[in-house]
This record gives sequence, structure tokens and C-alpha cells, in this order.
Amino acid sequence: MKCPQETLGKFKQTGILFTFRFRQLIRVDFMKFTASAANPLNLKSDCIILFSEGNLDYELKDFDEALRVQFIELLKATNFNGKKGVTRHIYTPTMVFKQALFVGIDGVTDKQGEINVIELAADQCVRVGVNTILWLDCRKDSEPSWMASIVAEKMFRASYKFKQRTINETKAPSEVIYLVKNRGIVALVQSELNFGAAVGAGLNVAKKLGDLPANICTPSYLAEFAQNMAEGVSPLKSIILNGNDMELLKMKALLSVTAGSREAPKFIELHYEGGTQNEPPVVLIGKAVTFDSGGISLKPSSGMDEMKFDMCGGASVMGVLHALILSRLKLNVIGLIPAVENMPSGGATKPGDVITSMSGQTIEVLNTDAEGRLILCDSLTYCVKFKPVVVIDIATLTGACVMALGKHVSGLLSNDEELANELLTSGTEAGDRAWRLPLWSDYDKQLKSNFADMANIGGREAGTITAACFLARFAKNIRWAHLDIAGTAWLSGSKKGATGRPVPLLMNYLRRLTL
Repeated sequence: MKCPQETLGKFKQTGILFTFRFRQLIRVDFMKFTASAANPLNLKSDCIILFSEGNLDYELKDFDEALRVQFIELLKATNFNGKKGVTRHIYTPTMVFKQALFVGIDGVTDKQGEINVIELAADQCVRVGVNTILWLDCRKDSEPSWMASIVAEKMFRASYKFKQRTINETKAPSEVIYLVKNRGIVALVQSELNFGAAVGAGLNVAKKLGDLPANICTPSYLAEFAQNMAEGVSPLKSIILNGNDMELLKMKALLSVTAGSREAPKFIELHYEGGTQNEPPVVLIGKAVTFDSGGISLKPSSGMDEMKFDMCGGASVMGVLHALILSRLKLNVIGLIPAVENMPSGGATKPGDVITSMSGQTIEVLNTDAEGRLILCDSLTYCVKFKPVVVIDIATLTGACVMALGKHVSGLLSNDEELANELLTSGTEAGDRAWRLPLWSDYDKQLKSNFADMANIGGREAGTITAACFLARFAKNIRWAHLDIAGTAWLSGSKKGATGRPVPLLMNYLRRLTL
């Protein structure tokens, strides 16, 4: 299928050149990140950012005396106290840097607090419209390598734009120079900048796919996007299964979701081959319901426009694969994205219908709006053929998760203690946190059906847990975790839009596997 309005884009990131096709709506901004131990007064830049606890006289003493002298009097004039989240933006036309941004970090006690302040500073940098930035953490006890990765990711996130109309926009910075005191760690910090930039680029791809309207981002669009992403990229290949392929595989649960839609279903495979040939892969399964009307169990009209975000699990898997290409992590990862549309029609699956999944287990569909688990269960059965070391599914699965955990953390359920702990740690380090819920047999009993092996819902109580219990029935022979991102995949209200989560969590987990 030809792609209208196709453009050949080149993504240049810290020495990595990655070429692939994009539609014009899918655009990744260019940004270069450099670690440096050079004299900051000799580096040309439009703005310098100084993270400080409020005592620059002491903090800059060991860093650069000339810089300290220039800023001490200026700092006094600003009444900057260095408290957490306090910023002062100053124009300094007589100095080498034309602008300075002081960012307070005193009182921050954990990594999440630091990440929040970094995000605040990145947002402000982009708003003021500077081209080149010097980023300096003045604190004596900072972790420059970890912070560099977060800075690069958050600068990409802050530079994200999605518009389908022409307006005047502030241009994102083209270069960020991250200053370190110790020349011996420049190479390490550069590596962290590269990784963080790869994560940020992947995050933005996930956000842009999520923000696309459902009349554009169909299952066929996602399949074509995956093919374009893999074209000409040696570590990545794509395989697309159509409806007939899924019929032959007996993916009846998945196909039951798409029965009422005119949009053809697609099952997307993306194989990232960064490890050795026989190394077992990590499999990521991303739910991609490109629009979820609820089917016959029709959703209320209020807020239904946000159901275009029901493919954010699949978008996050796309984002991770994009970040893997840029970071070149040495492991094998397979992304599986079941892509469907859930619509009501005369051919749609009805409440009370009984379907047979690919595994042979039968399912009574009591609610057609509990459709995500139906496309995921066949995907879990399908992935066993790859003999994966780990399987993680990512899905905007239950409104109950939003009620339980809000918009701050993703829900995590797993049949493996070690895997669950690794994911929790990875999320905390990346500022993309998750919270574990129980996966006990007490909840599994709620799925009992009089007419099939199981029902697709377990009643009003513990909806997030019973949904995971349903999936666990198809993951008995694999190390498996489920991330419910219904609360974290997008924001509503004035900030409405996809977040790109949990790309940072997943990328940090994958990197930890290579260490």
C-alpha cells in the first residue's frame, strides 16, 4: 500500500544516523547532546542552566572560579534561594551566555523529585526558545551519569509537538551541552546522554502515534508504520499478519473484537536482533485498539474521543523498538502488536457469545467493552513459539486501574517475583513508576462462567486484578508481567494527549538486562 504524503526523514542523534519513512504528521525533532569538561566561558551557548541548592559561591568553587565570580553578584540580585522547583530566568546580554536559568533543587530527597525538577527546567528551556544550552548541575553530591540520561530524555519530551494546523511555534533547542567537572567521566556521561536521547526519541514516537486521530491511525496505518520503521534498518525486521492469517492460526478471541468493524485487523511483529542468533528474546505485547467504542456494550458518549488512546500499549512498543534501534542495546526483543478497531454493527460480537481462543480455552463474552484482554490472550498464546525469556504485555486495560492508582503510576501484575521486582526498580530509576497488585487465586474465581471455561469479566470488584487473572490463564508456562497503563498512557483536560509511558520504564529494564 502506498503511503500518501510520505517523506523521507533522517534522524541524527549523537553520531547515529537513522533513516526511515514518516508521514508528515509523524516528525521527530533534531537535537544533539554533548558531554564536556571544557571551560564553560569558552563554550558558545544561548542559555546556561544551573541546578543549585542556593549556595553557588560554595558549589562553583571547585568547578570554575571565573564562572563563580560572574554569577555570585547576579544570583544575589535575583533573590534565588535554591528551594525545590524555584526558578529564576534572567537575560544576561553582557555575558557569554545571553540567558541564565537558575533551578532550585534544595529539599529534593529522591530520584523522582530530581526528575520532576529536571522536567520543569526542560519545559522552561523550550518555552524561552533558545538554540544552544549549557546544562550544569552545581551540587557536590550529584550523580552526573544518571542525571545526564534523564536530562536528554526530558529535553526530547519537552520539544515534542503535534499539530495538524499551522501555527507559530517556539523552536526546540538544537544542541544541549552537559557540563561535568571530571574529565575522566566524559565518555560515561556521553554514553548516558546517548541512551537518554534514544529513550526520549522513542517516547515521542509513542506520543505521536497515540495522539493521531482514529480516522488516520487505523490498524493498517500502524502496520504500514511498522514496515516503514524497519525498512533499511539492519537490526529490525517486520512481519504483518492479516485477517486470513489470523483465521488460520485460530485467533478467534482476537478476531471477535474486530468483527463489527470495517477496518481490517493487523497483527504486527517487529523483531529487533541486537543479541546473538540463538539468544532467547524478550517479548513485548502492546494492545492496539485504534478506537474502542465498546462494541455492542457501547461506551457513554462523554469522553469517547479519548478512546483513540486505546492503542497506546501498541504505540509504546513501537516507541521501545525505535529507541532500541538508536541505542543499539545488545539483546533480542520481539514486539507484538495486535491492532484492531472495536465497533458496533450487525456483525459485531454480542454479550453472551462464546468464543474459542487460540489456546483452545473457551470464553463467554459478558461485556464487549472488555476487549483488550481478548486480543492479548491470543497474542500470549502466539508468543510461546519464540521461546521467550520474558513476556511483558502493555495495555490500557481497565478503568478500575485509574480509580485505584490515578494518573501517577502504572499497575503491575506478574507471575514471577524477580521479574516484578526488576520492573518496579526500573520504573523508579526512570521516573516512570509502577505499583504491584496481587495476582491471587481468590480473584481468579470471579471469572467463573456457566457456559465456557471462563468469562471475560469478573464483576465490579477488583477489575484490574481479575483482568490480569484472565490473562494469567494464557501465560502459565512463561515468565510474564502485565502493565496496566490505563491511567498513565494519556492525560485529559487542558493537557490532553498521550504521555509515551511506559517507554522509559521498559527501556531501563531492557538496558539492565544487558549490564
